[in-house]
Amino acid sequence: MSDVKRNVSSNPHIRGNDSTAKIMLTVVIALLPAAGYGVWHFGLRALMHILVTVATCVIAEGLFCVATKKKNTVKDFSAVVTGLLLAMNLPVSAPWWIGVLGGLFAIIIVKMLFGGLGQNFMNPALGARCFLLISFPKLMTDFSYDGFSGATPLAELKNGNAVDLRAMVTGNIAGTIGETSMIAIVIGGCILIMAGVIDLYVTGTYLIAFTAFILCFGGHGMDLQFLSAHLAGGGLMLGAFFMATDYVTRPVTKKGQIIYGIFVGVLTGIFRLFSPAAEGVSYAIIFGNLLVPIIEKFTIPKCFGKGGEAR
Repeated sequence: MSDVKRNVSSNPHIRGNDSTAKIMLTVVIALLPAAGYGVWHFGLRALMHILVTVATCVIAEGLFCVATKKKNTVKDFSAVVTGLLLAMNLPVSAPWWIGVLGGLFAIIIVKMLFGGLGQNFMNPALGARCFLLISFPKLMTDFSYDGFSGATPLAELKNGNAVDLRAMVTGNIAGTIGETSMIAIVIGGCILIMAGVIDLYVTGTYLIAFTAFILCFGGHGMDLQFLSAHLAGGGLMLGAFFMATDYVTRPVTKKGQIIYGIFVGVLTGIFRLFSPAAEGVSYAIIFGNLLVPIIEKFTIPKCFGKGGEAR
C-alpha cells in the first residue's frame, strides 16, 4: 500500500471544486441585477451607498485580521457580499455614514468577533440592518428620493390602500436600494440556482409557508392581488434567495432547512400582518438564525453505534 493510501487526513474526506471565493463571487454576480436596477432607479446616491458600504466592510475585515494577526480573509469576497447586501437594504435618502456604521457593526461585531466566516451566529448584513433600524428608525424608514416622499407599497397595503402591482414587480416604487425590483431579484436568484450555489429547500419552503400564512390569516381569503403584492413587496424575495440561504446561518440538513424555511416564512407573515411595522423579513430571518442550533440538534442524524440506524 502506498503512503498516499495510508495517509488519513481530517474530515471532510470528499471535497468539491468550489472555493469560498468562487461561491461568494457568484453571489456578487447574482446581486448585480438588483443592485444595478437600484442605481438606475435611485441615481448616483445609491451607487455612493454601495461603494461606501462595501469599502467599509472590506477595509474593516482587513484591518481586523492585521490587528489580531489572523489570516487575511478579504480575498474570499465574503466581506464584499456583506457590504453589498447591507447597502441594498439601505434607503437611498440615508446619510453616507449609515453604511459606514452598519458595515463596521456587520464585520467586527457580528462576524469577526465570533471567529470570522463560518463562526457567526447570524447573517452579518441582516444583523447590521436590524441594529440600524433600532438605532436610527427615522433614517432607516425614510424612503423619500428625488423630491418624492411617500409610503412604501407594503405600508399602503397595511393601511388598506390599493397598490400598483405592476410597479412593484418592475421596481418603480419607493423602498430600499436593492429590494424594489422583484424581477431583478428573481433573475439573481435563478443565477444562484443554475450555478448550484443554492437549492429550493430553504427558499421554496420559505415562500410556500409565507403564502399559506397570508392566505389563511391575511383577511382577504384567496385574493391573489393581495397575495401577489405581499410576495412582490419589501425584502421578501431578497431575503428568500440571498439571506435566508446563507450557508453559515442556515441548518446543514435538508430536513432542518425545511423546518427553518417554514419557521421563517410563518414568522415573516406574523410580523407583516400583526406588527405595527409593514415589513418583517429581516427580524424573521434573524430569529431563524438564532434557532438553527436547536433545529440541527433534532435533525442531524446520529452516528451508527450512538443511537443511529445502520445504512
